[in-house]
Amino acid sequence: MAGKVRGVICALIGASLWGFSGACSQYLFSHYAISPLFLTMARMLGAGLLFLATLIISQRDKLHDILMDRPTCKQLAAFGGLGLFLCQLTYLVVIGYTNAGTATVLQSLNMVFVVIATCLLMHRLPFAREVGGLACALVATFLIATKGDPGMLHIPLAGLIWGLANALSVAFYVMYPRRMFERWGSFPITGLGMLIGGVVAAIGWVFAAATGKGLDAGVPTIPHLDGIGLLVLVLIVVLGTFASFALYLEGVAVVGGVTGSLLGAVEPVSATLLSALWLGTVFTWADWLGLVLMIMTTILVTGRQAAYRRPRANPL
Repeated sequence: MAGKVRGVICALIGASLWGFSGACSQYLFSHYAISPLFLTMARMLGAGLLFLATLIISQRDKLHDILMDRPTCKQLAAFGGLGLFLCQLTYLVVIGYTNAGTATVLQSLNMVFVVIATCLLMHRLPFAREVGGLACALVATFLIATKGDPGMLHIPLAGLIWGLANALSVAFYVMYPRRMFERWGSFPITGLGMLIGGVVAAIGWVFAAATGKGLDAGVPTIPHLDGIGLLVLVLIVVLGTFASFALYLEGVAVVGGVTGSLLGAVEPVSATLLSALWLGTVFTWADWLGLVLMIMTTILVTGRQAAYRRPRANPL
């Protein structure tokens, strides 16, 4: 029992730190000339190196076996360089257009795409609970986008489109590495994927800085951050990325993937509360209702009837 309680606490803290990371990112975008691509590069490289150091110390033999397995390395390249990189980048772009709470709730739409993909792959219709979850997710998205006024879009259209792109990339991240997780464990695969994604982000940032094209156009150098800005960036890397993943994965290893997914629902709550209380973001009744409905989506989709089971490791 004590071990399970520890697992629940680890998962809750890890998921809460993801929300904290989103709020910190919103703070940096609001106060400094920092771009989503640069922040993606910084957090993924920093956290990836911390993961690598941990693996060298604690799982050196497994790390060696993974790196010597050519099929796994190819899958890791796709997982980190495509899935993890894109879900990190698109999430930060959405925060730039909206706020941390809205971006995190829109990210939860990944469950809609996971259910659809699962039904297509398994050649079945969605279960009743999944249909209910999909309906909650769609209503939540409508409320967040329109604030309850069907005649007007109350968030930037670009923010909504990037939010859908983020949900799609997270769905890929969730589904693609299942076999690697089963064979090697989620911690080393996630850690190496983070490092690979950081390298891809660095290449993209250098290219954008050199050509003046892309999300970092006009930002050819490292943005100037004062002491507070550097502290927030370090907190994003150490607590909001490395520690959040490490704690959440530790918790999921104890309580299981389904319970872990339910506990992960604290992430949008954390991001929304921090955005409102710390950064002063104003949320309407429609935003709060949308948040509740998205949590209901998580509960329904990860219920007993759901056929898709995974050791969930949120990429944010």
